[in-house]
Amino acid sequence: MRRATLTRTTAETDISVKLNLDGTGVYDNQTGVGFFDHMLDQLARHALIDMTVRCKGDLHIDDHHTVEDVGIAIGQALSRAVGDKKGIQRYGSCLLPMDDALVRAALDLSGRPFLVWNVDLPTPKIGTFDTELVREFFQALSTHGGITLHVDMLHGLNSHHIAEAAFKAVARALRIALEVDARVADAIPSTKGSL
Repeated sequence: MRRATLTRTTAETDISVKLNLDGTGVYDNQTGVGFFDHMLDQLARHALIDMTVRCKGDLHIDDHHTVEDVGIAIGQALSRAVGDKKGIQRYGSCLLPMDDALVRAALDLSGRPFLVWNVDLPTPKIGTFDTELVREFFQALSTHGGITLHVDMLHGLNSHHIAEAAFKAVARALRIALEVDARVADAIPSTKGSL
């Protein structure tokens, strides 16, 4: 069973994450940051990962610690749930349109974290949410999930559409990468023999 439960507590946040990589996209995410919850819901739904996130963060300061630390926790839980990566596709990509926005995501569950982020969000806020935190989330997810992740905005005018397209594109790419390849279900997808 490719599942993980993780708790992470610091002076800034108290987080619990439950993941089922072989789910149907059922989600229940409550971080206290409305737009971020909406994005986490998109991540779960489009990756077909069952995900429950609870976070109590220092929102009286701002949303930064909550968003970054949830990215850390989800990345760690994802790494734990995927285990030795035997049989997975490993690579995934998606070109995702959402109205004016077109975002491409490509990733490798390589164990070697790296983020390439070519996304320009034209406004500093989406509602009360700081748009710079979108990158912070994916940086944390990539680093702690051991993911090489490239996200490129090809078109976009509306910050909400661009951010949502990025979450959905990464989710769809993740869904492909996590799928088990029936032709090599018992093999690590690397000539090195481990990832």
